[in-house]
Amino acid sequence: MSIDAPAQPRPRTHSLNDVRAHIPEACYRRSPLRAAAALLQGALLYLVPLTALVFIDQWWSLLFLWPLAGLGAAGLFVLGHDASHQALFDSRRANRLAARAAMVPALHAEAAWDLGHNRVHHGYTTRQGFDFVWHPLTVEQYRELGRLARLQHRLEWSCFGSGAYFLREVWWNKMWKFSAPGKRHDDIQRDKIWVGSVAGACIAGSVVLGALTGGLGAAIWMPFKLFIIPFMLFIHVIGWAVYVHHVAPEIRWWDRKEWTQFRGQMESTTILHINPVINFLWMHNIMVHVPHHVDQRLPFHQLPAAAKAISEAYPGVVRTAKFRSRDYLRTTKTCKLYDFSAGTWLPYSAALSPTVASAAAATPAD
Repeated sequence: MSIDAPAQPRPRTHSLNDVRAHIPEACYRRSPLRAAAALLQGALLYLVPLTALVFIDQWWSLLFLWPLAGLGAAGLFVLGHDASHQALFDSRRANRLAARAAMVPALHAEAAWDLGHNRVHHGYTTRQGFDFVWHPLTVEQYRELGRLARLQHRLEWSCFGSGAYFLREVWWNKMWKFSAPGKRHDDIQRDKIWVGSVAGACIAGSVVLGALTGGLGAAIWMPFKLFIIPFMLFIHVIGWAVYVHHVAPEIRWWDRKEWTQFRGQMESTTILHINPVINFLWMHNIMVHVPHHVDQRLPFHQLPAAAKAISEAYPGVVRTAKFRSRDYLRTTKTCKLYDFSAGTWLPYSAALSPTVASAAAATPAD
């Protein structure tokens, strides 16, 4: 009588630890001087246009200063995002303080961001039912929407809708409206009070400043000019950045059974090369996104070197591209709904009838 040997687990072909083993140790070295210099640069690039906005009201100047202030808030937010990942300084306390301060212009509560972004988004990147950031609807889910909900979806998934999506789904629903259970509740509430208090003081100060310099009209206009419009521009920038990191015809989302950390972090994000001046002034290598997902501890100034090592170790796996407007427009036209069983993006036409849906699913998007 023969006894069958116990079934052996299938060998794991890839894991994030395998990938991390290829990252040179030097890529983990943080530089307090570079971090402090970047924070100082970020503060100046935000405060200088903000100060100019106090004194300038010509429409052509506003069209120049508002984007600079919005980008300034984005630059500080990227550094705050890195500090929240504990990737800016060696000290946890210094990272915490830097993250809380740098996220104020973006009106983000760091503790809530840590839970939603650091834990959920990074923990389950592009996994169906888990990663809430730009999670696509299936054909069936879209068909169940009412008319207004479909119009909202069409706006938010259009080439102009990334800000509207991020404002509603991430900033409002998953941060300010969200109430965390358990031990995180107090930390999140404390950070919300901190950000809300600073924002309230700034708004009140701008109202008083406007009233003293121009009366009632200026009192109403000043907070819009200084804070609300730059904030809305920031929201659009950050929404766009998150979108291009994880949505493209070639980027796959995974159902729960097929998803692995390797697939989510290596195959379902991207490295986008953007204008080097914009990258240096405001983006701080955040578009070099694959190594950041492989290991959140990597400081921003080491991401290119880490990306090179990972790409050499896994040729053909890491998606790298130069950002081009026509590719972005193609993505926003193609990537509307998703078929998780086929692993393909679908246009809205797939929801017109079962026949169209089947044909669209059978043909992967270009």
